[in-house]
Amino acid sequence: MTSQDSSLITSKWLTVKEDRGQYRAVALGKWTINNAAEIDQSIRQLKPSSKQSTIIDFSDLDRMDTTGAVLIRQLTNSFTSLGMVQRQGLTDLQEGLLSKVENGFERAKCAPDEEHWFLKLVIDLGKHTEKVVEDFGRLLGFVGLVLIRSFKALLNPKTIRMTALVKQAELAGLNALGIVGLISFLIGAVMVNQGAIQLAKFNAEIYVVDMLGVGYLREMGVLIMAIIVAGRSGSSFTAQIGSMKLREEVDAMTTMGMNPIDVLVLPRLFALVLTMPLLAVFADIVGIFGGMMMAWVQLGIVPSNFINYMQTAVSFEHYLVGILKAPAFAAVIAISGCYQGLRVHGSADSLGLCTTKSVVQSIFQVIILDAFFAVFFTAIGL
Repeated sequence: MTSQDSSLITSKWLTVKEDRGQYRAVALGKWTINNAAEIDQSIRQLKPSSKQSTIIDFSDLDRMDTTGAVLIRQLTNSFTSLGMVQRQGLTDLQEGLLSKVENGFERAKCAPDEEHWFLKLVIDLGKHTEKVVEDFGRLLGFVGLVLIRSFKALLNPKTIRMTALVKQAELAGLNALGIVGLISFLIGAVMVNQGAIQLAKFNAEIYVVDMLGVGYLREMGVLIMAIIVAGRSGSSFTAQIGSMKLREEVDAMTTMGMNPIDVLVLPRLFALVLTMPLLAVFADIVGIFGGMMMAWVQLGIVPSNFINYMQTAVSFEHYLVGILKAPAFAAVIAISGCYQGLRVHGSADSLGLCTTKSVVQSIFQVIILDAFFAVFFTAIGL
């Protein structure tokens, strides 16, 4: 290819020259995909400078495919800014192909692919299962980290932040007495009320004392108390730590060399583990009292007879089983609440979502743990 000046190009595929105040371009040979690279190089070498009209002659064009039509559009655009461009010598078929290229091909309309409902169900189940496994793995790693820091703190008690521990014990334990007592009283009363209705069919109303003593001391008392604490204190832990995450206070602690586990998690964990057995004792006492009052009103069993019969019908083992569950429930609630709080990021929406997850996760784990304890204590005869 040779270039004589800025407005004259002579090549195997294209000749451009200035003739009588206008440009005249002649397309030669086969403008197909096989020759596209060379044709494109010829077009790119065009550097017309003066503003004048252009005639593009395609009479000597042997053949043109879709790629050639794209190159013709490129050639036309290179002259359009200089003035009017006139094309001549194209056949009707070539004009039609060029028109489609310049105006754009109409996209074929097709129906979107629809997955079979069963396949979609399996895919969704797989995605949710994968997410649950990932979340469980992260939670398990967090539990291991908390256990390591807890053992280190217990071996060196001076590192435990007693002020924060006492404050959390007051918030999670002392301040929860009111709601725990009220719910426990009502649950105990309802259990006696409903149990008496069913036992009356067999003239065995007195056995409502056995039902309340065993059922409430062994299962219902500590379980209801744990669910209340999960909704009250577990969500509070998430909200407190999550707010600190949003304000970047946790990052500031890390920058200053403080471990967030030691500062934020351990005081709440130790406080809840210490206070929940006491709350369980309180819930048992108030729940039994509520049942006793209902038995007095509904069945005429005076409190003295109620207490005497309970002493003979209910052994200390039932009470012990309920109390032993409390520290395990406390650890589950505290760890879940703190874990979700440390996962807060971005905005207040994340704080609300993690708080909801904390409550749901804590209650779910408490119920699973309670079922495990029920099977375990039954298996060992306790």
